[in-house]
Amino acid sequence: MPATPAWPPQSTPRLFVETQPGSGLALGPLRIDGPQAHYLGAVMRMKPGDPVKLFDGHSGEWLGVATSVAKRELMLDVTEQLRKPESVPDLWLCAAPIKKGRIDWVAEKACELGVARLIPVLTRRTVVDRLNGERLRAHMIEAAEQCGRTVVPELAEPMKLTALLRDWPQGRALFFADETGGAPALAAMRDAPASAAILIGPEGGFDEDERAAIRAVPGAVAIGLGPRILRADTAAAAAVAIWMASRGDW
Repeated sequence: MPATPAWPPQSTPRLFVETQPGSGLALGPLRIDGPQAHYLGAVMRMKPGDPVKLFDGHSGEWLGVATSVAKRELMLDVTEQLRKPESVPDLWLCAAPIKKGRIDWVAEKACELGVARLIPVLTRRTVVDRLNGERLRAHMIEAAEQCGRTVVPELAEPMKLTALLRDWPQGRALFFADETGGAPALAAMRDAPASAAILIGPEGGFDEDERAAIRAVPGAVAIGLGPRILRADTAAAAAVAIWMASRGDW
């Protein structure tokens, strides 16, 4: 007998939809409009009966089946929950903003690698002091749609390094990439608390006063990321990947 095709198919598009925290998606009709309706109708050429995977960042992944497709509106029938919300490692990425394109890449990879929270940090050598939060969040949503995440990382408002360190939560480890040298990252992270953060400086690195202030934070550990000098965006992705490997997430 021929095998029964998987339902929904692996090729089913995934779509992030906004819902109120605490409410989440629910079984029943769901209206999609605007650019998302255009994407599903005109780009993906959905027709009645076609499936779409839905997630809202806090209630897991759901299956929707198109019931009507119009030019500017699409109606779905949410029929079942496919997955519960994922378990997210309690890792923050605190990164100094870098030029457009590069910071977008950092936001995208932070989502793909499983970061729970992204905090833009303004340092003395930061050359970018304005960020388009909507654009960064859009990049994270798109990454979550493509990589199968059911949670989109929280995007914090940019804050100065001094404020970040002053209000640092007790019990949260702080690993900072120190271009002057530090403990091998994997060894340092293996026995760390479950709640942690990675701090990445700007292209010019931290100055001496900033480095001293970071080291003064209880639980702060300077780490090295290998024998080569890494760009800020590369360092962010490398450090997060090492943390996830140390936690068994990879």
